[in-house]
Amino acid sequence: MRVEGHLAPRAANHQALTPLDFLVRSQEAFPDRPAVAWRDRVWSYREFAQIVARMADFLIRQGVGDGDVVSIIATNRPEMLAAHYAVPMLGAVLNSINTRLDAGTISYILEHSESRLFLIDPASQAAAEAAAQASGVPAHLLGEVGLELLAPRADLPLPDHRGLITDEWRPICLNYTSGTTGKPKGVVYHHRGAYLNAIGNVLALSLNQRSVYLWTLPMFHCNGWCHTWAVTAAGGLHVCLDRVDPALIFAEINSHAVSHMSCAPVVLYMMINHPGAASIKLSRRLTVSTGGASPTQALIEQLDRLGFDLIHLYGLTESYGPASLCDLDDADLDAATKAMLLARQGVRHATASHIRILDDNGQDVPADGATLGEITLAGNTLMAGYYRDEAATETAFKGGLFHTGDLAVMHPDGRMEIKDRAKDVIISGGENISSLEVESVLHQHPAVL
Repeated sequence: MRVEGHLAPRAANHQALTPLDFLVRSQEAFPDRPAVAWRDRVWSYREFAQIVARMADFLIRQGVGDGDVVSIIATNRPEMLAAHYAVPMLGAVLNSINTRLDAGTISYILEHSESRLFLIDPASQAAAEAAAQASGVPAHLLGEVGLELLAPRADLPLPDHRGLITDEWRPICLNYTSGTTGKPKGVVYHHRGAYLNAIGNVLALSLNQRSVYLWTLPMFHCNGWCHTWAVTAAGGLHVCLDRVDPALIFAEINSHAVSHMSCAPVVLYMMINHPGAASIKLSRRLTVSTGGASPTQALIEQLDRLGFDLIHLYGLTESYGPASLCDLDDADLDAATKAMLLARQGVRHATASHIRILDDNGQDVPADGATLGEITLAGNTLMAGYYRDEAATETAFKGGLFHTGDLAVMHPDGRMEIKDRAKDVIISGGENISSLEVESVLHQHPAVL
């Protein structure tokens, strides 16, 4: 078939993909539906859109415009969620900073990102203000002691982002890696990837208008695995949480009938070993997505008794968070079999990157569950590159693939299983030993928590 001129994209049939559209639609489709809950307050989608509009208005008055980087350091509070819409709606780029970093690292990020403005949660005030002063970036406190966005005020329209976001490849966020091997690297997300990964998460987690998502995962981490946009796309309720505390988690689960949450395995261990676990009252099964370590048989058994269903995810900052998932269709499996299968990172989710495991010669490893290779990715949900670091970008994307540095095997059923990071492999007596396998054995000992 010949593609003729009159079949080319035009304004009526082609618009740049951006997750900002999710909020616009939700406030139009169900303005009175609960959108955000925090402490003892709940905001509808109409009211949350107003919070976003007020934040955008404040940023405009501070001179923030197209292409500027706006940094924020905050816990999972409504303003942090609002920043994921207000900042990019101005054509600006959101830089969410890890609340656990010290002043020196924060200062480096502010300087390297060329930040225009810094929004600070009072909980991080000391280190953040020291970093702002050292880097010369204007800083503003959030909340009642500073920028108050949550109190009712006169209506403001949401910024019309369509005139600005005409190129879906333009940056939406700038996220910095942990910096364990040197200075943190700035990972640039584009609107297209954020849109697609959010939609992929909606499908992978079966989010819908009745979903209630508890924010146990930091929003600063990969933008909350893109759930900051995914839950809004589904029309669900965001339940914000100030800190990861089992007692608070149990209270929110009971208060809001939580249906979904995401966290590292360590949070799940904190929960099941807390005396308050017996107080959980579920009106439906709760889906927990986790990543970073394989769930053990004991963990799966205890979560199942609490009414939790586990999904094992895999991803990196460079892949917008989740790139693959492993869940179980057969609920009748015994805990030992579930643990064995859920130890795998599974298959890519609907909109995520293509996954290949390659040996040292760049060939796909056999699907035998034993031959080790490096996980490589290719697709629409990968970063644009590392900000101001062309050499690292070219290295990461060499050969037309993104090289993760994670070592894995491919099982005959097409599901991959990570064995280690390349740099974490232990060599003893000339043999390679997986640090994850050592951890797995330790977890099986009854004296190890």
